[in-house]
This record gives sequence, structure tokens and C-alpha cells, in this order.
Amino acid sequence: MTTKVKVLLIEDDKSITSFVTTALEGSGYKVTNASKGREGVSLAASFCPDIILLDLGLPDIDGIEVLKQIRSWSNVPVIIISARTKEQEKVIALDLGADDYITKPFGTGELMARIRTSLRHIHTKTPGHIYRALDLEINFEKRMIRLEGKEVHLTQIEYQLLTLLAENSGRVLTYSYIMNAIWGPYMDNNNQILRVNMANIRRKIEKNPAQPQYVFTEIGIGYRMLENEYQI
Repeated sequence: MTTKVKVLLIEDDKSITSFVTTALEGSGYKVTNASKGREGVSLAASFCPDIILLDLGLPDIDGIEVLKQIRSWSNVPVIIISARTKEQEKVIALDLGADDYITKPFGTGELMARIRTSLRHIHTKTPGHIYRALDLEINFEKRMIRLEGKEVHLTQIEYQLLTLLAENSGRVLTYSYIMNAIWGPYMDNNNQILRVNMANIRRKIEKNPAQPQYVFTEIGIGYRMLENEYQI
């Protein structure tokens, strides 16, 4: 890396802090640590990190509160690293603006991959850009979807759903986030209409809808689309 990517790690467990810091610095990242939530919020402003790794179980204030405070003024990518495994806690963090969620324990390879995905994501929302992965291509400017070179015809809602996922490829979008983005905040919380539309999309783009290659279900949480391979 010619310019080191700056990582802010907000974590009170010394062993995890040491493990993550060693791994990241060994890969060329510049790491700053905070062991408390309030310290983390302060460093998020002064250190100006490119990405934040945030534990939820902090000794002074909960990580969710840290996330809320950071999101009130910054769109810096935030990856939650936590021992909490309840689906609802993941949903809350993602709905509040976390970019990803890794459950402890995790390996170096997984962490690095999640960081690369989050960093790439902040550069991909460019007008007219293209999504391409395996045999699927979406041209956002032309509003055209091709699978193995053949045009795929979707309904308006199906197109909106697929492009929303594609523009956030590699990230988990919660059911509530998708429902709000497509149908608005006053839509019934019942996500059956979302499931029906996603099933229709899979029938049109997946070779085997039961074993999808492009759109994956994060059970109880939402959907994630295969990461965009296209480089602008």
C-alpha cells in the first residue's frame, strides 16, 4: 500500500486487540486502538480512520451507542466484531448503519476479506457503473441485466430489489432496510411480499434457486449479493 489505510479498533479485550492489530499491521494497515466507547468516538473524529472495527460489549457505553454517535456525523465503514450471536442484535447494528458484522471467534482471512469488501464498497456507487459477477452483468446506466450474455427481464419491483442489492454487493441488507428502501417507511412489516419477489428474481437469474450463486439469504436477517467483480 502506498498510503496506509487507517483502521480504528474499538475493543476492550486485550488478546483480541493484540491479535487484530498484529494481523492488520502485518498487512500494511495503520492501526489505532481504543478500549472504551467514548474514547473510540473521540478517536473516530480526531484520527479520521478509513474504517472502524467496533466491539459491542464495551466497559463504559454499549457499542450500539458508539455506532449511533459515529453515524450521526460520519459514513466511515464500520464492521461490528462481537461475541453476541442473537440475530436481532445483528439486525439492529446493520439497520443503524454498520457495514458488516463478524461474530467472534473469527480468522484473519475472514477479517481481511470483510475489510477489503467494505473499503471497496465506498468507491463503487458511481453513476453509470456496472455490476459484474460470474455470468451476471447489470448496467445501471442502461438499466439492462444480462445473464450469460442474454437479457433478463424483470418487473419494476424486481429490478429495484436486484439493483439495490447489487449496489451494496458484499454487504448484508436487512429485511427492514430493503422494505423501507423499496416500499417506504409505512409499509407493513410483514416481509412476505419481499420473499415472493426475491423468489421470482432467483428463478430468473439462478441456475438452481435452492443453491444460489448471486443472492444469498442471511437467515433471520436479510439478503447479501455476491460481491461486484467489476473495477471502475
